[in-house]
Amino acid sequence: MKAAVNEHYGLPDVIEIKEVPKPVPGVGEVLVKVHATTVNRTDDGFLRAKPWFIRFFSGLWKPKQTILGNEFAGEVVEIGEWVSEFKVGDRVFGYREPQFGCHAQFLKMRETNFIAHMPEGMSYEEVAPGNEGAHYALTYIRKANIPDNPNQKVLVNGTTGAIGSAAVQLIKYYGAHVTAVCDTDRIELVKSLGADRIIDYKKEDFTKLDEQFDFVFDAVGKSSFFKCENILKPGGMFMATELGPYWNNTWLPLATKLFGGVRGKKIYFPFPFHSKEDVVFFKQLLERGDFKPVIDKTYPLEQIADAYRYVETGEKTGNVVITVSH
Repeated sequence: MKAAVNEHYGLPDVIEIKEVPKPVPGVGEVLVKVHATTVNRTDDGFLRAKPWFIRFFSGLWKPKQTILGNEFAGEVVEIGEWVSEFKVGDRVFGYREPQFGCHAQFLKMRETNFIAHMPEGMSYEEVAPGNEGAHYALTYIRKANIPDNPNQKVLVNGTTGAIGSAAVQLIKYYGAHVTAVCDTDRIELVKSLGADRIIDYKKEDFTKLDEQFDFVFDAVGKSSFFKCENILKPGGMFMATELGPYWNNTWLPLATKLFGGVRGKKIYFPFPFHSKEDVVFFKQLLERGDFKPVIDKTYPLEQIADAYRYVETGEKTGNVVITVSH
């Protein structure tokens, strides 16, 4: 089978399209013919091994997983013994981190892992980006206790990336009030996501607002707790998807734990958790139209290095999809 292989860390130039052995499903496993996958910030981080501590998980000197890709949509073409949930011909989608392997024509997965039947009436390309950004967003939303306490005012910075665009939709699904920060060119897109209020960061500094929020979520990692402290309510919380200046998003939460916050305001850096139940949950949201992944560009597998280069510009809107031909 064809796969995008990176045997070394580095720039997208290290990726090669190669012929590699097709996986064989074992007991409890299914073989999926991949029709669509994505390139996202996680893939790029593991391609470059940045930040450096990624190497403790991915391999100190060279990558353990030489085929990246952590979300997919495709068709079950073979099943192993004792598989009961899926059959040959089923259309499925799912999430595969930290094993990766979705940037290939085929992959195998245990049926108990993060895989579910695809939503009815949707294409592989529409569904493939239905997990990665949403699962990160949901981790932060749950940490902010929005599902159980939706009467919150939330500000999301960076609402046009994969995580931010999912966060706006999921927060609105739970019923909270969302103020979304984006640039001038993407205002109409963010309106379509359901934001209650939109701030154009090119015209207004959201950190100088004369109001306060229960939860400030920096989904793009370009702000900081100290910049946002004034717009947090007493007892409010700040979370970001990046390490922050001097990695303060990793060590400031310790102050929250030991001293009850920084001037009464809390910082968290939650470890992302995913489950099969979450994939099923996203399927239900997709079917009902409560969540729709934003898609920016689509590339064939043969041009996946170009997709990485585009993701690295930091200018993508939503998700970058990879189509896989057979």
